[in-house]
Amino acid sequence: MSASSISTPITAADAESDLAEFDRTTSRWGRLTMIAGLILSVAGPLYLVFFTGLDISAAQLWTAFAAVAAVFAIIWIVEPVTYFPILGPAAMYQAFMIGNISSKLLPSALVAQTRIGAKPGTRRGDFAAVAAICGAAAVHLVSLALFVGILGTWLISIIPVDVIDVARLYVLPSVLGAVIVQAILTIKQLRITIIAVAIALLVQFVLLPLVPAIAFLTTGIAVIGTIIVSWLARDRKPAAAVEN
Repeated sequence: MSASSISTPITAADAESDLAEFDRTTSRWGRLTMIAGLILSVAGPLYLVFFTGLDISAAQLWTAFAAVAAVFAIIWIVEPVTYFPILGPAAMYQAFMIGNISSKLLPSALVAQTRIGAKPGTRRGDFAAVAAICGAAAVHLVSLALFVGILGTWLISIIPVDVIDVARLYVLPSVLGAVIVQAILTIKQLRITIIAVAIALLVQFVLLPLVPAIAFLTTGIAVIGTIIVSWLARDRKPAAAVEN
């Protein structure tokens, strides 16, 4: 038997070294690609402001930014905080570069983790999320090329208007509902589930009718409230060993 046919067993130190290298690589390229995406996304508006005759003043820019921030600033905080425990660092770079996180990438990651029995927040769960997002993105690109680029106009012309209206109303809620159910089945913690449902119902049907002005903040209030109450009501017993 030749020496090349004998496989060298991987030690725990080798595995840990490989994982550390994986983290360094994904962090380095993740930051670079996110910065590149940011530059490309603002290049067009900056060109219009500084190199065309639109006559947009700095005051107008800051006013527009303040209007957007007033609506979406809470999401800038809530989304990373809520997605990170499930996706992990490497998949977070993928998710925020690709988009459609809550309706496509997060469900894919949850299904993959559940399918192989990997807990979110573990190494195995992080790798499952990375692989799932790669698969979801590939399927999305192929389906876009086929059903939008090639068959899009024809499909829209033959689908009844009533069906399109129903899809617009119910497809997104049904996807988000499936994500919630999948998350509950994955986490399998009754106490946290009850707390999250109770706070969501309280915010939606009690707090929002009393203070309609907080309509754009309800998601953040529900998430932060769930985190605080769950932490206060947590089990004080010593935690079991975490899966690697």
